Order: sequence, then structure tokens, then C-alpha cells
Amino acid sequence: MAEPPDISETFLREVDENLRRDRARDFAKKYGSWLIGALVLFLIASGGFIYWQQVKEQRAEHQVEQLSEVFKSIGSGDTTSVSKQLDDLSQSGSKGVRATALFTRAAVAIQQNDTKLAVAKYREIAGDSGLPKPYRDIALIRQTALEFDQIQPQEVIARLQPLAKAGDPWFGTAGEMTAMALIKQGKKGDAAQLFAAIARETNVPPSLRARSVQIAGSLGVDASGAIAAPAQ
Repeated sequence: MAEPPDISETFLREVDENLRRDRARDFAKKYGSWLIGALVLFLIASGGFIYWQQVKEQRAEHQVEQLSEVFKSIGSGDTTSVSKQLDDLSQSGSKGVRATALFTRAAVAIQQNDTKLAVAKYREIAGDSGLPKPYRDIALIRQTALEFDQIQPQEVIARLQPLAKAGDPWFGTAGEMTAMALIKQGKKGDAAQLFAAIARETNVPPSLRARSVQIAGSLGVDASGAIAAPAQ
């Protein structure tokens, strides 16, 4: 009986490599054009994204330079010619540029005694969900301060309610306006307690804490103990 041929490991490896090569060739024939097309699209998309990022950065840099020129003009007393520039910059895709332009436009409007425009700009910032919360909060504070005597006390209270809480960065200012609105409503006891809370808040500026102690005292609440004596 004939002996079976001796099939070495080297031969088996060669056969396996040939099979792999054939499969790779067949795969390339079948899907090669699709893979090349996908790669080209990926490269185009990546290149386009990188280019767009560069364009945005260059545009933002130019806008920052424009803001610098605007500030120079304001510093020299020329607030008339900067209005159009600030209005254009307030449409910027850069959050920092847009917010700075809007805040500056509001400040210029106040300097020009145009309270209505300043309020509108602060309202625009406060309502812009694309801007960081700290920008929107300070805009709401400034808007409310300008409108305080024109709107109902309850609107002041409702508007500032999220900020008039101990621990909030704007508790001092928001709390003070809320307390004054409570006084307008005749709720002096609630106002006194809020002033006392402001006096106890260590993150509130000392001048505001001292004023809160005085007002709370005038409303019948002794908050003097909230101001600690200086350390010896």
C-alpha cells in the first residue's frame, strides 16, 4: 500500500498564504473602489474642517483687533463712531467677541443716556443661550438694575429668584434688589431677613454687607453680629 505524501509545515504555510492572498485580491476587486471613495471623502471632510477652523481663528483674531481699536476710540472720548462697529461685532460667531461687543454697546448707550438701548442689549445677552451662564447672569442683573423703577416689584423678584440665593455668585446684588422689591410690596419682615442673610454671606463685598446690616437694623432685625471683628 502506497504511503501518503509527506506534507510539511512549510507547504501548509505556503498554501495558507496563497489562500489569504487570493481572498485579499478578491476583496480588493469587490470593495476596493468603495474603500478608496470613502478614504477620499474622509480626507476631503478632514481638510475642510481644518480649513474652517483656521478661518474661524483668523476671523476671531481680526475681530479682537477691531475690539481693541474700539476701546481706544472710547478711551479717547469718541463713542459715536464705534456704534456701527460694535453692532457688527455683536453678530460674531465667537462667544467672547459677541458678548464683549454687546456689553460694550450697552455701556456706550448708557454713556449716551440711551437707557432703552442699553436695556435691549442686556436683554439680548441674558436671552442668548449660546453664551456662558456668567455672561447671561450679569446681563440680567444690569438689565434689572436699569429697569428697577419701571417694572413691578413682583417682576423683579421673579426675574432674580434664581440668583437671590445664598451661595450664588450674584447673591449680594440680586438679593439686595429683591429685598428692595419686597419693601415696595410692604413685606418688610421678609426684606429684613434677606438683608440679614446678605450680611452673613462672606463672599459678598464688605461694603454691601455693611449696608445690609444697617438696612436690616432699620427694619427691626439686628444683623450686626454677621460682621466679624478684624483679627488681631
